[in-house]
Amino acid sequence: MSEEESLEELKAHVIIKLRKYKTVKKEKVKDITSYLIKTPKTKQKALIWCIPKEGTVGIAIVKSLLKVMEEKNIETGMIITCGKYTHAARVSAQKNNIELLPKIFPPFDIFKHKLVPKHEILTLEEREQVLAQYKIEPYQMPQIKTTDPVVNALGAKPGDVLRIIRESPTAGTHIAYRYVVE
Repeated sequence: MSEEESLEELKAHVIIKLRKYKTVKKEKVKDITSYLIKTPKTKQKALIWCIPKEGTVGIAIVKSLLKVMEEKNIETGMIITCGKYTHAARVSAQKNNIELLPKIFPPFDIFKHKLVPKHEILTLEEREQVLAQYKIEPYQMPQIKTTDPVVNALGAKPGDVLRIIRESPTAGTHIAYRYVVE
């Protein structure tokens, strides 16, 4: 960790790497570090704000981000902080397509840990294929919550299906599926 990078910026680097975002521009305005990124699937632009204060992030910061997003014609955003979020900030963020990264999100790549297997979000075609193969509905699958660190790292949303690939010395490769729920 360089002395210039905050903990929030390290978390932003992890998110950008794990979700395969492409950084278009990084700038620092006052205390806030801003990353303009492109998403890999939709090629849409998104804005990530790193707020370095340990305090509470309220509706004012969410509205400020929303204003910048509207000015730059950006549809999605993310706020990263080590502080807490007010209820009003959470509600406003959810309505306006802004993701609030939880305080507990690790500032390192969790997939580098030997006990965390590979996780992938299935495409719609893969999802339908798995459901047809096992003759099940998504709600019948084992579930994983959106609060799980792996789900946060990958950016999976409720309704997504994750493929978990575990390597075992006795069983070889084992594939499991999990349905993402709220």
